[in-house]
Amino acid sequence: MEHESAPVMESPSDEGIIELCISCTHLQGCKERSKREAPILACDLFEEGDWNVDLVKALIDMHRDQRGGLISILEGIQARYSYLPESALRLVAERTGRSLTDIYGVATFYSAFSLEPRGRHHCSVCVGTACHVRHSPAVVEEFQRKLEVSPGGTTQDREFSLETVNCLGACAMGPVVVVDGHYFSQVQTLQVGQILDRTRDGLDRIEVATDKRVFPLEVFCARCNRSLMDPRHPIENHPSVRVTVSFGRKHGWVRLSSLYGSFTVESEHEIPDNTIAQFFCPTCHAELSGATDCSVCHAPMVPLIVRGGGMVQICSRRGCTNHLLDVSGLGT
Repeated sequence: MEHESAPVMESPSDEGIIELCISCTHLQGCKERSKREAPILACDLFEEGDWNVDLVKALIDMHRDQRGGLISILEGIQARYSYLPESALRLVAERTGRSLTDIYGVATFYSAFSLEPRGRHHCSVCVGTACHVRHSPAVVEEFQRKLEVSPGGTTQDREFSLETVNCLGACAMGPVVVVDGHYFSQVQTLQVGQILDRTRDGLDRIEVATDKRVFPLEVFCARCNRSLMDPRHPIENHPSVRVTVSFGRKHGWVRLSSLYGSFTVESEHEIPDNTIAQFFCPTCHAELSGATDCSVCHAPMVPLIVRGGGMVQICSRRGCTNHLLDVSGLGT
């Protein structure tokens, strides 16, 4: 992209200075940038891109000294923006000291990463031999018709991306469709609309009363070993889990459903989506923090001890539903 020269202010390179161009939508092909060696800190043509510099910097600083840190950084960017913006990869190269070629090599090697914007929901339709003979091409055509997008593309509202793959490892169940990690087997064209509707409603939504994956847990503080259960304030007909949280300048109580698999939350203060909160025991006031980061959004996981042994961990980011249950300490 070419555009006319614009007044700029320059500053000598210095540690901690982040060049304005890194997050500009005009970065690719900008002739003004190619004329200058010093970082450009102001430009009349600057337009903020669709990613946040401070958030990406935080991801880089969190993981760059770790073994396999580059993968974690790219996973964090992909999870947040659904793809790896070129300008964000340049920032990763700048702050990690890795060459842009190396970073692109990693980003293109793993199919989980995308260099093009993906939709909020990702649909994969298998067209391998086993699925092909069971009419998967017709399923692909129906997805194309419903979404008005070709394989490899993303809908204009960035809601859905569609791709075809050669194998999803479930040949006996073909035709197979995977949406956001959820497998659908023996899919027929009439089911495509239903799959899209279920996806819009939320594939992770569960019926607490009937879903066999949902069961109650009794949890304790990992520091003082006091119970966190609050029978005086039940949620979904079971004692709630009471903790104290802090975010921004607010501090107050939060009650969680004690049903593993349910994400019902009641709180004293409204917690905005994407906010990372600190969790505390209401009895000993110790912070409930562990050494594990969320594998989805990289926020700290909150560990809670399960009665009889084992541990459940929940993500501290509002809106993320990632959780882990380790029952290796439970007796048989």
